[in-house]
Amino acid sequence: MTDQTSFGTARGLLSAHGADLLRGDDGAVITSVETYALAVPLKRPIADSTAAMAHWTVPVVEIRTADGRIGTGISGVHCAPELLSDVILSYYADALLDTSSEDILGTWKRLYWLPTHWIGRAGVVHMALAMVDIALWDLAAQRAGMPLWRLLGGTQESVEAYNTDGGWLNLSDSDLVRDLTSLVDHGWSRVKIKVGRSDWREDARRVRAVRKALGDDVTLMCDANQRWDLSTANQIMPVLEEAAMDWVEEPFHADDLQAHTRLQSSTRLDVAAGESIYSYHQFASFMAADAIRVVQADVTRVGGVTEFLQVAAHAAARGLRLAPHAGDMMQVHQHLVGTVLSEVPPLVEFIPWTQEAFVERSVVREGLMERPQSPGASTAIEPAARVRWQLPAVGSARTL
Repeated sequence: MTDQTSFGTARGLLSAHGADLLRGDDGAVITSVETYALAVPLKRPIADSTAAMAHWTVPVVEIRTADGRIGTGISGVHCAPELLSDVILSYYADALLDTSSEDILGTWKRLYWLPTHWIGRAGVVHMALAMVDIALWDLAAQRAGMPLWRLLGGTQESVEAYNTDGGWLNLSDSDLVRDLTSLVDHGWSRVKIKVGRSDWREDARRVRAVRKALGDDVTLMCDANQRWDLSTANQIMPVLEEAAMDWVEEPFHADDLQAHTRLQSSTRLDVAAGESIYSYHQFASFMAADAIRVVQADVTRVGGVTEFLQVAAHAAARGLRLAPHAGDMMQVHQHLVGTVLSEVPPLVEFIPWTQEAFVERSVVREGLMERPQSPGASTAIEPAARVRWQLPAVGSARTL
């Protein structure tokens, strides 16, 4: 029988032990790994076709180095933040402590090829890897004395944003119109509506009402959150085309490549997906099949900044739009969009739910997001937020 303590030190042949690695700069050596989670209340209950929420949960990892710096990695989930914490503390911490935080790609590969690879090439294990990777990039930008977007070669230019904080499925038809009209009245020219009701005719009625209320000058997207089958999508697509949707997001189960491909080939609208796609390899398959035209890679779902950049470069090379899904509530993505050479203008999703949880908040004026200026990845947690919203019994710390 295997002793429980051996799980933390388990490693595969492709994952070198930390003691075998060069540590480099002594100040960059990792001395502790701590996890916790915040449950940030929403201003109002919301629902899409798969979930209803009253708060957004932010799992956090803080990686400390010998020079006193703290790199912060984050995620965003509906539930079970303790699972991400358990992966980091029980399986990743031993591979991180006493190694160099500057070896970002090497660390990514070592963690990815731990035995946890067998049970988590997507989902919890991969999201935990993303948290660690974000924390290491946060440290790298701090050490360089610049915001992450500048470290990655981005420009100072503001980034166009679209607003997802509206159009929810739990709103009545009149409240839905009022909700989205209010966003437009506050200067937003790009907004999203949720679809995916059990009867597609209800979605069609609501879409028509919204388009009529907003007029033709407002860019409108819709998101089905994987609730349709191909027959349903084909029935509602003429209505969506009539409403001039900018894109149709997550129409089908995220693994159904064939359905996405068939729909994209049959409509002039762009199909969008990515928040439930967890790897560069899966994104590459969708792009090769012309299954999506809007690539919604999420830094918290793929393996952090490292894998996000790979997806972004691949999308840019194919002339596709990159519009990240913001599971991080845009804190990291505001640094990542527009850092890969592309003919397509960058676009970022605006969701302000967790702004009060962070030391550095996002700045949006007239639909344009300004680049952060402080060194790092804008992930540092506001101490008061931890006092207010930290979940009990989630997380712990490991030290040298």
